[in-house]
Amino acid sequence: MPTFVDQIKIEVHAGRGGNGMVAFRREKYVPNGGPAGGDGGRGGSIILKVDEGLRTLMDFRYHRIFKAKNGQNGMSKQMTGANAQDTVIAVPQGTTVRDLTTGQLIGDLVESGQELVIAKGGRGGRGNMRFATAKNPAPEIAENGEPGESREIELELKMLADVGLIGFPSVGKSTLLSVVTGAKPKIAAYEFTTLVPNLGMVMLPDGRDFAMADMPGLIDGASKGVGLGLQFLRHIERTRVLLHLVDMGSQDPDQAIERYHAINHELATYDPELLKRPQIVVATKMDLPDASENLKRFETMLATDDTLAQQPEVFAISAVTHAGVQELMQTTANLLEVTPEFDSNSHDEQMVVEYTAPSEDQEPSFTISRDDDGTWVLGGAKLERLFAMTNLDHEESQMRFARQLRGMGVDEALRERGIQSGDLVRIEDFVFEFIQ
Repeated sequence: MPTFVDQIKIEVHAGRGGNGMVAFRREKYVPNGGPAGGDGGRGGSIILKVDEGLRTLMDFRYHRIFKAKNGQNGMSKQMTGANAQDTVIAVPQGTTVRDLTTGQLIGDLVESGQELVIAKGGRGGRGNMRFATAKNPAPEIAENGEPGESREIELELKMLADVGLIGFPSVGKSTLLSVVTGAKPKIAAYEFTTLVPNLGMVMLPDGRDFAMADMPGLIDGASKGVGLGLQFLRHIERTRVLLHLVDMGSQDPDQAIERYHAINHELATYDPELLKRPQIVVATKMDLPDASENLKRFETMLATDDTLAQQPEVFAISAVTHAGVQELMQTTANLLEVTPEFDSNSHDEQMVVEYTAPSEDQEPSFTISRDDDGTWVLGGAKLERLFAMTNLDHEESQMRFARQLRGMGVDEALRERGIQSGDLVRIEDFVFEFIQ
């Protein structure tokens, strides 16, 4: 059985915008033709898109860095460079997306074909035709393309099964799934056989069908992360109906009721809303010698249990002989028809359909520090973006950048910090001399 991957970390790098161009019309009989440098094209964005054909995040195990293409540079004759194509990454239904830097949940992909922009491509730089004014009709100014967004994100898959099989390890969940669906889970008589959720489709003779997931077994303390508990609980969040399997084949007559309450306790500890999901109790292994007596004792204890909000329906089955299995599936299908789909907004954090980067208004426009050698170092997201979009090959572009820094208050802030004329100032790898 292939390894199930339900959590993965990836890097995404959107494309840079194309550079604007400095150019002038050089045509016969057209004196002083004026600026004609075109704008750069937009860089490609990174987009996640739901693909119904995917069931796991396996494709990301060996491909974890995604880069979109850059926009085309602007050209002469006022021609704009071509926009780069977006990079679309297929993910399975039920994928949540989290920014690893901020911890923010930025998307919840549950609908077929749903898309989420997780890194926006940079806009193209403007060509010199955009900077012509009455005072400067022939500017030698052009912008470089804006850098695309880059970030590290975590993808987490919560399976979109209609029905979840819950219960202690080796209670018969995998066996039941193999009987009623085409799934072929690994089955053996020892604890924690199912290390990952298995998913299968149940097809009924009347034409109805539904997805059923065999969840990893729980142990006490699962809601606190013991064993496989949190992995189990993440996937069960989205199921609409729970089949709670209880082993009736034990020689201990009280084991069934104890384990039934233990599973419900773990569900309630993780999220009390889970106990409100429709739940059918399935008494398994009824082909074993002590099963009938254990079932009678189990039902008697359920009937006298005052802690239950309502008495659950109990179905006795044997997955080995198939006794009661078909009736259970019909009842499950009937219950699904009257059970609304799970609203992910009611449990998860607010769902976002497009990532919104933090506003620059919330961050300082620039930062000032000083190296050991005395060089002043300027940083900050806004300042660094302006620098990246400045074409330093042209003196007019350099002067424009200097005016932008002055307008942001950089000059004044440096003087307050004690900078002297002749001191060196560095922005990334660009070093210049400060002159009063």
